[in-house]
Amino acid sequence: MPRPVKCRRIEGEPEVRYFKPQGVPLVELQDVRLALDEFEAVRLSDLEGMQQEDAAARMQISRQTFGNILTSARRKIADALVNGKALRIEGGVIRMKQREFVCQDCKNEWSVPHGTGRPGRYPKCGGLNLHRVAHDRGCARGTRGGGFRRRRRLGLCLGRSS
Repeated sequence: MPRPVKCRRIEGEPEVRYFKPQGVPLVELQDVRLALDEFEAVRLSDLEGMQQEDAAARMQISRQTFGNILTSARRKIADALVNGKALRIEGGVIRMKQREFVCQDCKNEWSVPHGTGRPGRYPKCGGLNLHRVAHDRGCARGTRGGGFRRRRRLGLCLGRSS
């Protein structure tokens, strides 16, 4: 029996979920499903030009697993391009990177998805005195993202298996 798939960390979801050949209706096409972790691996490796070891650390997976995900993603993209199939980006067992804030007025903490911008005010009390939570800001020793590791220990993951 295979081991269960661990959550993979991604920094954001794609704005566009489908790509298809021009001039062919989508209902007439076969499609290839590219998981969100495969999309993230291609983005980090091919678009941002990161080395596999650095990209794997960013997704919090091993380098070997990153290489396997990247190989699978490239094979699916090639299949879609060469054989004229639609490419659908969805699913996978992923965990979205979050940023944590604290309202200094009421001392409540909350999380927002990475890439959504800094909140202007706390949604519940309307406070304007907002800061990143200390463990989410990093520290002088060079460690970063302690809040993410804490959530990982608690097992918080978005299981998306579409």
